[in-house]
Amino acid sequence: MSGIVITFLALGGFALLLLVLSLIGGHLHLGHLHLGHLHLGHLHVHGHFHVGHAEGPDLSLPVISGFLGAFGFAGAAAASLAGGRGTGALLIATGTGLVAAVPTAFLAGKLVNAAMNMATDGTLTSSDLLGKTGVVITPVPADGYGEVRLAVAGQQIKFNARAAEPLTLGTRVFVIEVPSPTSVLVEATPSVQ
Repeated sequence: MSGIVITFLALGGFALLLLVLSLIGGHLHLGHLHLGHLHLGHLHVHGHFHVGHAEGPDLSLPVISGFLGAFGFAGAAAASLAGGRGTGALLIATGTGLVAAVPTAFLAGKLVNAAMNMATDGTLTSSDLLGKTGVVITPVPADGYGEVRLAVAGQQIKFNARAAEPLTLGTRVFVIEVPSPTSVLVEATPSVQ
């Protein structure tokens, strides 16, 4: 293997190391870099860089890793196919690396952005249980706890349950109070005749 191919492979390998660090949440502290006013005190690599002003593009570690990885590995392949030696191989490797790296970095940025801004349901609270309906799965005695299964956020969840009157297995109920995160006060639903 030529020096050009080894250099491009090393660049791709370094990109993989950065990607692993970003995936496990590690921080690579090399100081602080702020491009825009070109402030180079120390170089920090953790999370993302800001290029230009605050409204400028955000370069996250996965975006940088995607760019460097595609540049390194595509460049190594191109240099190897071009003979691996000389200025021609270096120019072909650099051009091919850039052609592969730019769309890879763009797509990595889009994927990271989509993952970071993914819509999720809000965290459930006890008040979300009020009015939920379910069924008794362990009889509820007059002075103790039984169990009910409630449909909450599309999931069937079991709760300890108390009621003002005894409830038998299979009774349809609805929640009127939530005394704790694991227990509910229920009433039987009126039967429809």
